[in-house]
Amino acid sequence: MTLFLWEGLFCLLPSMLLLVLLVAVRRPAVYAWMGQSAGAVGWTLWRCLCLILHLPLHTTTQPGTSMRGSDGTQFMSKRSALAQYLQRHCGSLTRPTLASWPRGDPHFQTILGLLWGPYAHRVQFTRDHLLLKDGGIVALDWAVGSSPPVLFLIPQHWGGLSSHLSSLCHTATSQGFYVVVFHHRGTAGCPLTTTRLTEFGDSADFEQAVAYVHSRHPSSALLAVSEGSGSGTLVSYLGEKGSSSRLTAAAAISPVLQGQAWYETALPPLYHWGLLYHRKQQLRRYASSFREVLDVDHVLRSSSIKELEERLFCNDQSETLWGLYWERNEPLRDADEVAVPVLCIYSRDDPLLPPVCSPPLSLFQCNPYFMLVITDTGGHCGFTLQTSNSPSEDVNWSHLAVLEYLRVAVDFLKGGEKDVGFWIGPTGEQRNRTNTMAPVRKRRAAATRRAQFQTNNQSLNEADEFTWKRSYTR
Repeated sequence: MTLFLWEGLFCLLPSMLLLVLLVAVRRPAVYAWMGQSAGAVGWTLWRCLCLILHLPLHTTTQPGTSMRGSDGTQFMSKRSALAQYLQRHCGSLTRPTLASWPRGDPHFQTILGLLWGPYAHRVQFTRDHLLLKDGGIVALDWAVGSSPPVLFLIPQHWGGLSSHLSSLCHTATSQGFYVVVFHHRGTAGCPLTTTRLTEFGDSADFEQAVAYVHSRHPSSALLAVSEGSGSGTLVSYLGEKGSSSRLTAAAAISPVLQGQAWYETALPPLYHWGLLYHRKQQLRRYASSFREVLDVDHVLRSSSIKELEERLFCNDQSETLWGLYWERNEPLRDADEVAVPVLCIYSRDDPLLPPVCSPPLSLFQCNPYFMLVITDTGGHCGFTLQTSNSPSEDVNWSHLAVLEYLRVAVDFLKGGEKDVGFWIGPTGEQRNRTNTMAPVRKRRAAATRRAQFQTNNQSLNEADEFTWKRSYTR
């Protein structure tokens, strides 16, 4: 009988322990202690994994670290009426509450954002294949069910609709933007009809795409947002077109503004080999088409993204050709010609943007058209808000911030248009209010532009405000 009693107690022991555990967990102090312990164990295991994968660790994302924008968010811009207007009316730019670890970890957000295909929202697109002047083709994906103004989305340079961009598209369409995603040649299933891929920072194809969209929607304001390395195309376009740009405002999330430094700086191995593999897969898809003009096997043997870019576009590894490549493709080569407001959002813990590749602060301190928001956390195109406990319900702060910025910037420019002969209607429509139009100006020589830009900067001290009047040319 005694043996039977002990056997019964032994069988009931797991259930009794579980019952005691459930009762204890209901006590706030015990629940909090267990949560802290689980977080500490998870953080330790994550640190070990990061060390094994050679991923940089950022202490700002460990459990218990504050993520509020008041502690680490910084807005940087040359003093101007637009900058002050944005600070008064764009609350999301300066007061984000970003997610804590683990969802706020830069590597978790970056890898999740780089995964191809949406993970939370699915957006229906209709595709246009735009035939370019040289016979090449780019793809334009129009989001179905939205309305003006038109918002261009520019993916990473290596192409593909990432979950980050898909989520931004969903948010933008729900707020009334007419979204069109620009895909570079040979990316995202776009047919490749020429033996030419898009160079980093080459905006010629995007320029034709903007002209085409403007012809379809001549009365709509055109806006643009880029992610990551896609900023090379956007900033190059704005610099090359100057005041003739058809865009009203633009934004860049986790922008790569120093292309040569980015290619020449070693990335963490996990990201480096992932990007290199993806680029090689793109080339393998069109290997037969390129063999007549390129030693494809030689390019595929590249051991770094810099080496692959050199062999693909410079034919060899000559430093002279590499220098010429960046002389014509560096995104900021014509930064002093940009004539529309550009907001850049950058995180200090971005694993794909080492400090040497971070946005140059002097640009935002001297050029009134460039504005910068810096956060302590966010990863690369991450910036998850602390709003829920489910990853499927995560809200991206950078999406809300750039869309609010675009609306406020258009609203600000709407008032300024009355002084220069144009105004922007409620739906972004631009109308001529006078019979005089500024003539199309020829581009000035690069040396003259930069000399004049430096002279203008010297004449403006910190107390002066930049008079915001855009010169519209056609």
